[in-house]
Order: sequence, then structure tokens, then C-alpha cells
Amino acid sequence: MPSPPEPRDQTLTRLLDCGVIAVIRAASADSLLDVGRALLAGGVLGVEITMTTPGALDAIRLLSERLSPQGAILGVGTVMDAETCRRAVEAGARYVVSPHLDAAVVAATRQLGAVSMPGAFTPTEILRAAGAGADVVKIFPSAGLSPNYFRDILAPLPHLKLMPTGGVTPANAGDWITAGAVCVGAGASLVPKDAVARRDWATITANARTMVASVRRARGA
Repeated sequence: MPSPPEPRDQTLTRLLDCGVIAVIRAASADSLLDVGRALLAGGVLGVEITMTTPGALDAIRLLSERLSPQGAILGVGTVMDAETCRRAVEAGARYVVSPHLDAAVVAATRQLGAVSMPGAFTPTEILRAAGAGADVVKIFPSAGLSPNYFRDILAPLPHLKLMPTGGVTPANAGDWITAGAVCVGAGASLVPKDAVARRDWATITANARTMVASVRRARGA
């Protein structure tokens, strides 16, 4: 019998303590187990498989079975509806990420005991997401923003938990944390497509170590 999933608040605490979530949007699921191992070796616990990846649910199930015992936290991204949310959590996802806010997805995520991370961009959208029950609001796309955007939002609204996704790199991850982000989401800068194609797991591990270290320095750890 598989072990029951850890409580939602414990999952959230572990994700935020690590501070880095790897967003994997792959053309194929073939190398995802190796990618997950490389990330874990570099200290990144949050491994988000997007639903745009072929065979995403099977990949989440496999990685959850193989890597969760080693401390990895599997998540699902690009979730557009509550049914996909349910299927992903059943496959082993412990957090659910969307590019937008859908209150039904947030409600389903919380009902299933998983961490909710819907997307938003403007202050109004961010507050709606928090009001709907988001544990963390994903600010997306953040590539065109600077960390000052977080400072401006958090000055009057310091209770919000925000995560940038888009444009986050090992070099600037700490800047987002210093500006008030509770964690960062990173894709191609953390898991480069060419590194995956070459099966260069060492580069992915090195990127992970650099990003985790940047977050720790920014927190003064």
C-alpha cells in the first residue's frame, strides 16, 4: 500500500523552504525521470510537469513513485479545469499550477488536499486569486516585469504570497526573493532544452544548485 500523501500545509512549507520550483514543459516524457533526479541532486524539490507535456499524467505518476521517497514534490502545471486537477492529484501531484485564475480549479485543488497556485498579473487579479483560496499566487508572465513590481504590490498588501514565473534565472532568483517573493518558478533557465537533448544532467544539477544558493543568500541563510 502506498503511503498517504502528506498534509497540504506540510507540502506548502517544504516548497517554500526550498524556494525553487522547476517548470518542465517538455516535448516528450522520455527523459523526465532523469531530469527530476538531476534537479533533486541540486536541491530543487518542486518538480512541476506541465499538462502540455505528452504523457504528463503518466510522468507525474512515475516521478511521484520514484522520487517522492527521496524528497521530491511533484506538481502539475497548465491546469485549465477541475477534472484535469483531479486526475493529476490522483496521479501524485501535490500542487496545482495554472496560468490563470479559475475558482473551480482552486476549489478542487484544496478539496483534494493539494497546494493551489493559480496565475494572475494585476493587483485585482492577484487579490481575487488570494480570495478564492490560493496558497501562492503565480505572477505570470513575469518576464517583462522587474522585482520592483513585487515591492510595489507587497507594500500595501504584505500578506500575499507571490511567485514569479517567466524570466527567472539562476542569476536573478535572489533578486525576486529580496523583493518579497516566497519562491520562484523557473523553466528553460533551469532545465535547458539543449541540456536535456544531450542528456547533460550535470548542467541541470549545477543550475539547480546555483538557483537554490541564490535563494538562500537572499534570505540570509
